[in-house]
Amino acid sequence: MKQLCSGIIFSIAAIGLGMPTLTYANQQPKPNVTILATGGTIAGSSKSSTDTTNYAAGSLSIQTLFDAVPNLKEVANVTGKQIANVDSNDITADILLTLSKTANTLLNGDQQGVVITHGTDTLEETAFFLSLTINNKKPVVLVGAMRPATAISADGPMNLFEAVTLAGSKHAVDRGVMVVLNDRIASAYYVTKTNAVVNDTFKAIEQGYLGLFVNGQPKFFYTPAKPIGQVYFDTSKLKSLPRIDIIYIHQDQDDVLLQAALKAGAKGIVIDATGNGNMPKPLEKVVNELSNKGIPVVITSRTGSGYVSDKSYGISSGFLNAQKSRILLQLAIATGANHKQITEYFDKQR
Repeated sequence: MKQLCSGIIFSIAAIGLGMPTLTYANQQPKPNVTILATGGTIAGSSKSSTDTTNYAAGSLSIQTLFDAVPNLKEVANVTGKQIANVDSNDITADILLTLSKTANTLLNGDQQGVVITHGTDTLEETAFFLSLTINNKKPVVLVGAMRPATAISADGPMNLFEAVTLAGSKHAVDRGVMVVLNDRIASAYYVTKTNAVVNDTFKAIEQGYLGLFVNGQPKFFYTPAKPIGQVYFDTSKLKSLPRIDIIYIHQDQDDVLLQAALKAGAKGIVIDATGNGNMPKPLEKVVNELSNKGIPVVITSRTGSGYVSDKSYGISSGFLNAQKSRILLQLAIATGANHKQITEYFDKQR
């Protein structure tokens, strides 16, 4: 009963948004788009219509999402599959691999595009993972919401409508994996969550957006292009991913956490350093010692944006933040790359 009520509220929210009604000419068949649902706020619910922080993520099924946005059937032949129904903080390596393999299979078939619903907390990590593991020109779009389905002015319905529209658009072909929220279209490679609670949170500070939505239709600023340094990893035979830990740098820090991560089984380390990849001098020495042993240590910046240039210690990440560097390092090790090859992958980011 709770789910039904949540779905009704979600539907009312969708209707209240006044989403556009679009029709295709008879000679232009609707594209086939599959939605892979993983849960998150877009499928969240609460007893209060003003609750935007203490709701239960991943409460509603994919069918409830479909029912809440009837306009979807006007822009695409939509089918769906529930991959998971969790808070995005509970996304696992198994879920990531399943998403990648499922999306690749669908795109190699008769689907024009794939949409993945996802919680926003770790959406950028999944989006970046897919940008490195999906080898297809067809659109893949990740979408979420900052307000649960039961909230006043829930953003989920419009976000989902726009994501499906984008996945089925011929103008979205060969643009890589994309993220859609708040009418903005961003490259999965660079976009990051920049605010904990507001709707306008997903941004690529230096690189900007690819485009935006106007009256339910995507408008791009540029012709199709891929991020410089993007590499592809084949996950078709992978069954697991190695442990990679992130160490956050602060004043007066020693190597206790770093050594603990290695003892726990980490196959590589990402250090979220200060400024342009800086850290206490004793840690620089430890990083060099690990590098000499063949243990990859990637250096990023905790500032949230910018660039990490080449250092005398570790592997500099260039424009990639800590969480994305972790994904790249994880995939590189999982597919058998040695220290030299890993360094080359990150060199391409600079």
